[in-house]
This record gives sequence, C-alpha cells and structure tokens, in this order.
Amino acid sequence: MIPHKRHTRFRKPDGGLYSEQLFSTEGFSNDYALLYHCHPPTRIIKTEPQQDVSPQIAEEKMLQHRCFESFRLKPENDFLESRVPVLVNNDCHLVLAAPQQSMTDYFYKNTDGDELLFIHEGSGVVKTQYGELPFGYGDYIVLPRGTIYQIHFNETHNRLFIVESFTPLRFPGRYLSRYGQLMEHAPYCERDIRPPQDLKTIDEKGDFLIKAKKRGMLYGLHYETHPFDVVGWDGCCYPFIFSIHDFEPITGRVHQPPPVHQTFETGAFVVCSFVPRLFDYHPQSIPAPYNHSNIDSDEVIYYVDGDFMSRKNVSRGMITLHPAGIPHGPHPGAVEKSIGARETKELAVMVDTFRPLMITQQALALEDPGYIMSWAE
Repeated sequence: MIPHKRHTRFRKPDGGLYSEQLFSTEGFSNDYALLYHCHPPTRIIKTEPQQDVSPQIAEEKMLQHRCFESFRLKPENDFLESRVPVLVNNDCHLVLAAPQQSMTDYFYKNTDGDELLFIHEGSGVVKTQYGELPFGYGDYIVLPRGTIYQIHFNETHNRLFIVESFTPLRFPGRYLSRYGQLMEHAPYCERDIRPPQDLKTIDEKGDFLIKAKKRGMLYGLHYETHPFDVVGWDGCCYPFIFSIHDFEPITGRVHQPPPVHQTFETGAFVVCSFVPRLFDYHPQSIPAPYNHSNIDSDEVIYYVDGDFMSRKNVSRGMITLHPAGIPHGPHPGAVEKSIGARETKELAVMVDTFRPLMITQQALALEDPGYIMSWAE
C-alpha cells in the first residue's frame, strides 16, 4: 500500500497523513527506498548514556601468517554482547558472534556500516521495517547501514561471521549490465536474491528502545512509536538474503584465480565464496592453487565446512590471515595430493582487504600460535 506518486498526500482511513521517509545510504545521489509510516519516525522520548564498543587493538602492524579458532569464542546470551571484532581497519570490521537468545526488548541499527551476516550455525528470522527475512545455514544477510532490525533465533546454538563495511556493499560491477541487471556470466541472478516478505504493520505507541552504533559508541534511543509501523514501501535500497549454496562456481581447464569466486565488493575490499565445484579438466592440470604473493591486500578466509585440498588440519570456524607482503600457498604435500582429484567439497568465505588489518585483543585468545610453522616440511 503506497500512494500513486511519491512525495504526495497519503492519508489514513481516519483522514490523517501517513509519514513518508526516504532511506538511502548515499544521500540523495544513489539507490533509495521510500517507506510510509503510521507515525513520524523521529519521536525520541529519552536517551541513555552511550557505551564504548570500539575494538581494542592488540597489534597494528604484522608480517606473519596468523590463524584463529572462532569456535573457541564463548557464547553469550545477548546478540550485541556476543559480537566480538577480531580483525579491523578503517574500512571494515570482521566480527564473530555466538548469540544464544533472540532480541526481544530492543532493536538495533548500525549507523556507520553496511552489515553482512553469514550464518554458519543456526536459523531464525530477521525482522525489519521492510518485512521479514527467514534465514538458515549458509545465508548471507545483507543489511544496509541504518536498517533497524531484530534477530529472532530458532535455537540457542548460533554461530555468525559478520562483516561491517564502512563503504557501500554491492554486487561486483562486472556482473551488472549498464542498467543494473545481473548478467548471464554472473554466478547468481535475481532469482537467488531473497527480499523481505510478510510485511507486518505494528501501529503501537509506548517506549521502544533502539540501540544504535556510531563511530564505536552504542547509543540507547527510546522512541514513542514502534519502528515497524510501516504500511508499505518501494525502492532499491533494502535488506536481502543470498545463500552461499546458490553461488554457481566458475571453473576452467586450468586453475582459476580468486576473482571468479567474488560475491560482493566495495571500494576497499571484496568478499568471495568458495563452494563445492569440479576441479580443472586440462589433462596436466594441478587443482591446488599456485603460490601467490599478497602485495596489495590482506587475505582472510573463514572456513565453514568440507575438505580443503590446499590446507592441513582445517577445522570448522577457523580463520586464517595471510597479510600483504609475503607469499603463501598450499601446505607441503597438498599439490601432489590434488593431482587427479575430480572435485572439492569445500565451503568458505574469503575477505580480501586493500588496506592492512589490525588484530584485536579478543582475537589473541582465539589464536593458534603454531600456524606460521605449518608450511615447514
């Protein structure tokens, strides 16, 4: 239910006006959505003292391969309290979370960054002003900055890998036509994108707490009306879900470079999906990746499930950091072992940043200190 023309009078059954809101992450110069509220979304009735939730940096500079076991992270009841940044820079924060309970007494919005929530374990629904986003294992939940949401989990055992991006998160430009359609050579299409569904308008007054994060501080803002009082919306800036299981791998006669796995991009980093796929089919091909130098990016891989032909002793939830400046590649024996193999069942998320990452204090408690020596014969 929306008016025929934007920015025109749109009246309720009782004759009052619905309140129009433009939602955009880049001012008035890019994609946006128009939402129609029962009440103005501006009625703050009180605020709470802010809380510092900025990452605590342990190491700003490094030139060493590192490894972290994310499943060592202790679960917490609350969703926000469970979020632990492990690798950060001025462009993005890579965050782990192991929440046990749903958000029931508050809402949340990140005013600084788009959020990409990867669901490793657990299922449930994200409730937003646009409708609901049911999620499960392997889903990427994309939440544009400023999106107000609540997460409701179906169980207590949940594991998430979260990327907070301080520049807009998009589909790679080379996948898009000049008019914005995903093209034939893209590894997914519009049918794979799951927008919000089942819009429920909650026209209630009371005291509704929205916890909002801005520049490392968490603010408590109390509003007079329920944030999900939207009766209708349209536009191109909204939350959605894409499943890693719907990513169609690009293969070739010889080993393909990492950009074929690219799923999302920003001006500061890319996100790639490694999924089950057939190996190269040249008769002399070597399926294992070649040694390569990270000259202009830090490479982070979050291992989800399956067998990894290039690494030894991989565990679920392991995070590896291969910083710019030194080469890395398959572990000893992996190249010969890969020859003749037909396919891989690996599942992983990779983030390559163009500026160096820093390690947080919380990450040190999850580190495997022996990883640097794993290339030794």
